[in-house]
Amino acid sequence: MRTTVPRPPQTDASFTDAAVEKVRYEGAYPTRERADEAVRLVLAGLGRQLTGDERVELAGCLPPQAARVLTAQIPAPQPLTGWAFVKDLAARTEASPATTRWDTGSVFSAVAAYAGPDLITRILQQLPTGYALLFGRAELTPAA
Repeated sequence: MRTTVPRPPQTDASFTDAAVEKVRYEGAYPTRERADEAVRLVLAGLGRQLTGDERVELAGCLPPQAARVLTAQIPAPQPLTGWAFVKDLAARTEASPATTRWDTGSVFSAVAAYAGPDLITRILQQLPTGYALLFGRAELTPAA
């Protein structure tokens, strides 16, 4: 007969470690530090874009440290399009738009896993065009 050993409860640190490791794996980053840097950059940028209930709900879904990065940002008066979001992050870090696009997709993939499809759909409805692709979804536009 096989017995199971109870696992200790997850702490904020281990939960965040798991989130960063997910981003590291998804983005194929060479180090944990590089993945952590991407998480902080992209979550801070997203925090400048989101407002209202979706911002609060997303923060509630994320590990506490990640939620603090998201909510520490003051939302911009006018959110950026998806491409402008990537260019803004690239300019802030002096990275190429291609690298920043990769970082954004890797982090948004993890964010989507924490938030679930319903919340991500509502977030995408709030944001300007161009974010669906960053979250790994098709960009649907209404027929004219």
